This record gives sequence, structure tokens and C-alpha cells, in this order.
Amino acid sequence: MEIIIGLLIIAIGAFCQSSCYVPINKIKDWSWESYWIVQGVFAWLILPLLGALLAVPDGHSFFELFSTGSTFNIWMTVLFGVLWGVGGLTFGLSMRYLGVALGQSIALGTCAGLGTIMGPVLLNIFFPELNALESLTFAVILGVVVTLLGIAIIGVAGSMKAASLSEEEKKAAVKDFNFPKGLAIALLAGFMSGCFNVGLEFGKGINFGALTPDMYKTLPATFLVTLGGFITNAVYCFYQNSKNGTWGDYRNGKVWANNVIFCALAGALWYSQFFGLSLGKGFLTESPTLLTLSFCILMALNVVFSNVWGIILKEWKGCSQKTIAVLVTGIIVLIISSFLPQLI
Repeated sequence: MEIIIGLLIIAIGAFCQSSCYVPINKIKDWSWESYWIVQGVFAWLILPLLGALLAVPDGHSFFELFSTGSTFNIWMTVLFGVLWGVGGLTFGLSMRYLGVALGQSIALGTCAGLGTIMGPVLLNIFFPELNALESLTFAVILGVVVTLLGIAIIGVAGSMKAASLSEEEKKAAVKDFNFPKGLAIALLAGFMSGCFNVGLEFGKGINFGALTPDMYKTLPATFLVTLGGFITNAVYCFYQNSKNGTWGDYRNGKVWANNVIFCALAGALWYSQFFGLSLGKGFLTESPTLLTLSFCILMALNVVFSNVWGIILKEWKGCSQKTIAVLVTGIIVLIISSFLPQLI
């Protein structure tokens, strides 16, 4: 029963993340770089910090987490956060050229597979005594393979969509639709975004051990990873503000309150995925396979829900029944991938 609860919590977080682009549509008269960094203040700084505080028991301070932990692991966690930040930037661009459904499918699918595999592999390189590769069991590898199969099927649906629609129909669904360019960006985004889970692996020991409840143990590492990602995004967005002369966005009093509210909502929805991941993992402790696969499961469910939103937002409007059937098949395969390893 606890495993079902854990998976449901992760699924709720995935649904929230897949919905985070909906509030962004309500933002008015701000450039991309302005609203992107403002929502990032909530998604990558404020909320992760509040989440990390939950891991601090009474009688201890937040700074003890980092003063007593391994300095190497702390910096590696932040470093992979910086690298993940590159994935976050290109992830946003993949939405621009492919739409919410297809862009998230390809980027998150790549992220799911690589993020799950890279963590234990890199840990084994730096700390071979931990035997991290033992976590990559047959069931885990199978789960990753089935997830990537589901992503590939959805990618085929996207290719069929690109081939069947006229330029006018493509632009009507996604304004800047460009499948070759979007595909390349989405693959890069997925590769770099996989660094998030690597950062979590390096930082999983940054807590107070038995004093920190299992469901909160990865929240300090999540904060360090998102802190690194915020640095990357801030540098790029502030550069774009200077290049495009959009510093005035932040002083536009007429839309400021509206935009900050929707940026905060978008940030909260985005952070929900990793808050839910941490809570969900607290219920999966009896299944080492699902613990290892939890990040992959989160990404797979993100893809499922993003395609639901893609259908709602009519991004697949005008496609043939065959294309929709391929899309649905891919979604079903992804759902199966979330539960299959536990059945082995």
C-alpha cells in the first residue's frame, strides 16, 4: 500500500509540473527572459529553500547541513545544478519550437533515461567503495528501456505530425514550430537536465540521518541543485535583458502584480515535482528498484501529463487518427513503465 501511495504522490507532482506552463500564458507584456527568471526565483530559490528547512529537526540549524557534510559532495551537487541549468534553458526553447506535448516528451524522456543511469555511474567513478552500480539491476535497466521506448513512440507521433500538417496548421498549433531544430534542442535539454538526478545522487547524504524523516531527506540536495540552476539561468536571462533592452519589464507597474502572481504559481507548480519526488521516495524505501527508478518514473509521468495538456491546448489538432493512435500508444507504454519493474 505504501508503494502505491508513494507513486501517487510522485504522479501528483508530475501533474503539477506539467501544468506549470499554463500560468505563464497569463503573463502580460514581459519578455521571455524576464518572466523566466522571475518564476525561477520562486521555483529554484524560495520554495526549494523552504522545502530544505523541513529536513532540519528541532535543535539544529539549516547551516549545519552544509558545515558538517562533505564539502566535495556539496560542491558537486551545486556543479551538476549549474549544468542542469543549461538543460532548463534549452528545455524552455524546446517548448517554443515543438510545443508543450512534444517538447516535454523528447526532453524529459532523454532526461529520464540518462538521469537514472548517469547518477550511479558517476558516483562509482568518484566513490567506487559505494558500489553504486549495484543499483542498476535488470529491473531498473528494463524500466529505463521501456520508458525510452514510450518516448520514441511519442517522437514518431511528433514526426508524423510534422509530416502531415501544412505550415499554416503547424503555426496554428505551435507558433514557432520547427521539428528539426526543436528535436536537436530537446535532446540537448534532456541530456543536460539529466544532471539534476546526478546532483541528487551526490547530495543524498546531506541531511541529519535518522533525525530527518525519509520523505524530507533529498530536499536539501534539491535546494543545492536548483541553486546551481538558478545561477546559470540568471546569468543568461540578465544577459538577454541587457542585449534586448528589456530591463524595463521589471519596472512596469501596470502588469507587475499580475505577472509576479502567475510567475509564483508557475514556480510552485514546477517545484511540486521534486517536492513530490522527495515525499514519494519516503514511501518507497522497501523497494530499492523503485527508489532508483523514481526519477525516471517522475519524468515519464511528466511526459504523460504534458501530452494530456497538449491535447487540451489543441497542439495535436488536425492530426490523423493514426497519429493520435501512435501518441496514445506511447502514453500507455510510459504508464506501464512506471509499474513494470515492481512486477518483476
